[in-house]
Amino acid sequence: MASAPYLVALTAGFFVQVVKFVAYLVSRRQVNFTRLVATGGMPSSHSASVAALTTSVGFLEGTASTLFGVTLFFSLVIMYDAAGLRRAAGLQARVLNRIVQDHYTHRGHIGERLSELLGHTPIEVLVGALAGVGYGLIWYV
Repeated sequence: MASAPYLVALTAGFFVQVVKFVAYLVSRRQVNFTRLVATGGMPSSHSASVAALTTSVGFLEGTASTLFGVTLFFSLVIMYDAAGLRRAAGLQARVLNRIVQDHYTHRGHIGERLSELLGHTPIEVLVGALAGVGYGLIWYV
């Protein structure tokens, strides 16, 4: 039970979110608890979680197992999605927020802003994946 892959994945994601929270606290000198649950930013907690999961399955089942192959495949899909589709949605949200702000500047009411931190840059995904693999290695070694 202690080495269950889902525990490794969950704690890796939580660890990365805590790192983002502390980095925000140090860089801006203010507490922002939303950094513990918000998407986006360096490093990618989604990538860290799935990389830790894949590493865990590799240790327990072997890298030649079908389960490892399936886990690796879905991990790569999630990381591609984080750097591709979700990043594009975040960039579109930024443009839409500017359009709405420009439109309502003269009316005094801007309305609710769309979240712009949805996806990740490729480097955020890579660092998250490396953090997840490292976390998984430390867990088992």
